[in-house]
Amino acid sequence: MTKPWSPRAFLALPDDLSREQKRLLFLLGAAFFIGQYDMTLLTLALPDVQHSFGIAEDKLGELIAVARLGAIPALALAVFADRRGRRQLLVVTLVGLSLSCLATAFAQNSAQFMLFQSSARLFTTLEEILAVTFALEMLPARHRGWGVGFLAAMGALGSGLAAVLYGTVEVLPGEWRALYFVGGLAILYVAWLRRSLPESPMFEAPTVAPIPGEFLQPLREIATRHRYALFTLLFIAGAFFFQIGATLNFMSKHLQNIHGYSSGEVSALFVLAGAMAIFGNVLAGRASDAIGRRPVLALAMCVNSAALIAFYNTSGWWLPLAWIAALFSFFAVEVVLNTVSGELFPTSCRSTAATLKVLCSVLAGAAGLLAEGYLYSWLGSHGAALSLMALSSLLALPLIAIYLRETANSELT
Repeated sequence: MTKPWSPRAFLALPDDLSREQKRLLFLLGAAFFIGQYDMTLLTLALPDVQHSFGIAEDKLGELIAVARLGAIPALALAVFADRRGRRQLLVVTLVGLSLSCLATAFAQNSAQFMLFQSSARLFTTLEEILAVTFALEMLPARHRGWGVGFLAAMGALGSGLAAVLYGTVEVLPGEWRALYFVGGLAILYVAWLRRSLPESPMFEAPTVAPIPGEFLQPLREIATRHRYALFTLLFIAGAFFFQIGATLNFMSKHLQNIHGYSSGEVSALFVLAGAMAIFGNVLAGRASDAIGRRPVLALAMCVNSAALIAFYNTSGWWLPLAWIAALFSFFAVEVVLNTVSGELFPTSCRSTAATLKVLCSVLAGAAGLLAEGYLYSWLGSHGAALSLMALSSLLALPLIAIYLRETANSELT
């Protein structure tokens, strides 16, 4: 028998999950695989996109910020999912993401690139929210953290694939455009596999005709019954994502422009960090199941802040080590926040609350990217600006310690 705290126990699929549950987890994990593939491409190819469209240094943060704001309309669709079910949107969003990726491959200027990537962010955001919600509602309490960690591990695999393919960008026809084109075609195949996905086991579709204002019910429920839990969650997410949107997206550019890394070397580093992140995601989920969400979240935020500051202020072998620690801790924070955002709220408003958390993260990230442009103008370097911004995560620690309710091993309602 496998010991509870052995590495095998932490990384293996739980024995008490049915074959159908495991199959559904892999289908849901495809959402994270695809989403992180697209997100990682934007990070890796940022210098290439900048060169293609002649984007000024102080406008890079603005470009990424506008692209990420495409997640805002996801709120309306998430409310639909809470009222009408998860299954249909899990298929529709894949088709939308495929078309967005294909359109990005043919963007002719920076405005079109931002528009198509903004559309991609909408569908990616909703995909990941619904996948986490479905997994939380499907899995027993003792495995929920592990389940979300598994989904995030699938996302790390998507990042790794993007990194491997980016290593060949200089020889591909169309260069960075080819990577978006290939991704767009692959997504259509995943959508076809999803055609037999059942409805979430905790969701009960209404049997009566909709009434006026029905789709606002999840928002009303959050505002009247769960507003303090939501405020705590939004503040924690905002403090973290204010800096992470900028610090992660400038990593490839920092390696290439400041330290002279080639695209192949950056790709190799992404693959190495991504491989470790796969284990980190699952370990973070398992650890949060075993010792609680709050201590794992607080520790991961502290490690992430320190690793990012080190990354932008070091060189040599310390550089890849800081890079790995930053990505490892970033995924750990995401796993716990995604888990908590579903566990704090009931089924009737779970997707809506998770989307509000994501929208807060997107807006905070957009604000951080815009702030990075101003800090760059003031301090004279991206490294200095990003190092200062990395401290914002620490603002969340008092709320985690005092106000965030522990949800590990609690039953969903």
